[in-house]
Amino acid sequence: MEFNAAMAQLLLEGTRDTLLMVFSSTLMGYVIGLPLGVLLTVSDSGGIAPRPVLYKVLDLLVNVLRSIPFIILLILLIPLTRLLVGKSYGTIGTIPPLTFAAAPFIARLVESSLKEVDHGVIEAAQSMGASKWHIISKVLLGEARTSLLVGVTISLGTILGYSAMAGVVGGGGLGDIAIRYGYYRWETGTMLITVAILVVLMQLLQGIGTLLSKKTDRRRA
Repeated sequence: MEFNAAMAQLLLEGTRDTLLMVFSSTLMGYVIGLPLGVLLTVSDSGGIAPRPVLYKVLDLLVNVLRSIPFIILLILLIPLTRLLVGKSYGTIGTIPPLTFAAAPFIARLVESSLKEVDHGVIEAAQSMGASKWHIISKVLLGEARTSLLVGVTISLGTILGYSAMAGVVGGGGLGDIAIRYGYYRWETGTMLITVAILVVLMQLLQGIGTLLSKKTDRRRA
């Protein structure tokens, strides 16, 4: 395919679809992964509400889901994806498996960020009679916000890579263009352009995330 108006339009639509998949699935991944990460943190042996059995169950669940390669998860979830959105291909059909892939990954990032909070700050809040909800919302999430923002950046970058991988089984976006034109039709130029766009998107997401994390870092104030 020559670089013409048709190709430019195709790449533009592919970029739009990729961003839709990445931001939608990351947002929904945080809806699931953020509370799961908080629950892992507070229920751990050193948390503010230790629940060893609950922690072990959640820990096992997250580990199992994270151990499944995304391409396999994509195929395993085809029946559920069809049930949720009516189809298992294209841009919309790729969002549910991306969300399921993102959620346990995000949960671990959130857990890691929250466990970085100085335990002395938590103990100080407890000594002043703060409720568990106050400690979670104001102390844990508040003190860890810089690390959490870094985690958002990492999540977006990871899901961007997953979205490109989904092109192998008919997912939409730039990955689909790279597979259909760059691989099956041996159009190396198209493949290189889609890779370049993905690299640019990754750098933009990384740059924005780094900027936001620096602005919220109290250590730089």
